[in-house]
Amino acid sequence: MNVMAVVKRITQQFMRDKRSLALLVIAPVLVITLIWLVLDGNEYEPEIAIDDVPPPLEEVLQEEFDNDTKEMSEEAAKQELQAGDIDAFLTIKENEVFILLEGSDATANSATLRTIQEAVQSMDAGSAAEPVIAYYYGSDQLNLFDQVGSVLIGFFIFFFVFIIGGISFLRERTQGTLEKLLSTPIKRWEIVFGYLIGFGIFTILQSLIIVSYSVFVLDIWMAGDFWQLLLVTFLLAITALSLATLLSAFANNEFQMMQFIPLIIIPQVFFSGIFPVESLAEWLQILSKLMPLTYGANAMQAIMLKGLDIWDVWQDVCIIIGFTTVFVILNIFALKKHRRL
Repeated sequence: MNVMAVVKRITQQFMRDKRSLALLVIAPVLVITLIWLVLDGNEYEPEIAIDDVPPPLEEVLQEEFDNDTKEMSEEAAKQELQAGDIDAFLTIKENEVFILLEGSDATANSATLRTIQEAVQSMDAGSAAEPVIAYYYGSDQLNLFDQVGSVLIGFFIFFFVFIIGGISFLRERTQGTLEKLLSTPIKRWEIVFGYLIGFGIFTILQSLIIVSYSVFVLDIWMAGDFWQLLLVTFLLAITALSLATLLSAFANNEFQMMQFIPLIIIPQVFFSGIFPVESLAEWLQILSKLMPLTYGANAMQAIMLKGLDIWDVWQDVCIIIGFTTVFVILNIFALKKHRRL
C-alpha cells in the first residue's frame, strides 16, 4: 500500500508537469532526427582547380569529380583555397603531378586526395613517381582531433557556461535575492550587466584554462595567435551566459533549466563544424546560421587551423556580439514580469 501511494503521487506529479512529459518524448525524437539528418546527408563532393593538365586526364578528372573542376592559374587557385571555395589545385610541373590541398579539413583532404590519385593512376601518366603533395593550410600531420578540437573547445565552453550561469541566476531568483534587488531603486539593465560582468570574470578564467590546456597540454594544432583565440572563446562564453540568464527566467527549478539542453545546446553541435554542413540539405544550412556556436566555431577554426587573424573573421565576431546584444536586451525586458520601473 505504501509503495502504491508513492507511485500514485509520483505519477500525478509527473502528469501535472506538462513540460517534462512533453520533453520525455520530444527530446529523444529531436536528437535522433538531427543525427539522421546529419549522417544521412549527401556524400561530400570535393571541388578542385586544374592548370596545364593533359586533355585525357582532364576528362577523367571531370568524370571523377562530377564536373566540379575549374581551370585557373595557381595564383587564382590559392585565392579560391583561401576563400574555401575549392578543396585542391592540380597541375603538372616538369612531368610531375603537383597537388595543393586546402588542408584544414582532414576528411575533405582524404576524399579529395583519394579521388585525384585514382584518376591519375587510371591514366597511367607515364611516371611511377608519387605525386608532390603540399598543403595551403595545416599539413599531413593534421588529424581528426585537430580538425574538430576547435569546435569541441567552443562547445564545452558554451555548454558549461550555459549550465552554470543559468542555474546560478535561477537560484538568485528562487532564493529571493533577485526579488530583493528589484525592490531597490536599481534599474533592470544594471542588474543584467552586473550579473554578466560578475559571472564574466569566471568565464575568462574558464576560457583561459580550457584553451591553455588544449593548446599546451593536448598539443592541439594551433597555427594562429593564442590571445586572439582566447578573445573569441570569451565572446562565445558571454553569449552563452546571456542566453542562459535569459532562459532561466522561464524556468521554475533547476530541472526545468536542464530541459533546455536538448533543445538549445545539442542541436548546435551538429551544425558547428564537427560534421560537414555543406553536404546537408539547404534548409539545414540555413538553420545552422541561426546558432551562435556556428560562428564561434568558424572563427576558432580559422585562427587555430588556418592561422588567420581575428580581423579576417570579423564578420563571425560581429555576429557573436550581435547575438549577445540581442540576448542582453531580451534579459532586460524579461525582468519586467518581476518588476515594472
